[in-house]
Amino acid sequence: MHLASLVTLVAETEGKVNLTTRSRILAAVAAIFFFVLVLELIRRRKLQERYTVIWFILALGMLAGGIFPQLLETLASILGVRDTNVALFALLLLLLLALAFESTVTNSRQGEQITRLAQENALLRVRLAEEQGQQVTATDEKA
Repeated sequence: MHLASLVTLVAETEGKVNLTTRSRILAAVAAIFFFVLVLELIRRRKLQERYTVIWFILALGMLAGGIFPQLLETLASILGVRDTNVALFALLLLLLLALAFESTVTNSRQGEQITRLAQENALLRVRLAEEQGQQVTATDEKA
């Protein structure tokens, strides 16, 4: 085989997704397992319902990618990259960044709520102690 024909062959197959039937079945089974896992976490009250939409969309994307690997080619062309692996990696990276950002916002909001609740609790302890005619000290507030 000549070098020119080898280059042509590589150029023709570049960017195409060639998943075997076994790989597609494995991807579909992993997505279905992920669906079941999310449902089980909801049932056990380990995952709040408001977060399930994100995880169901991710599982649906996994299932769609396993069943229709051509979607990866479409994603690659939308992102303007030749290799579908790069497109998939970029999509996963963006997803992880979005999840990290959402978690940071939630943690910040909860930190503010905890601070406000601790302040309100301290004020209520002082009022209660004043009503009962007791002296409040710094060690009482820590208890």
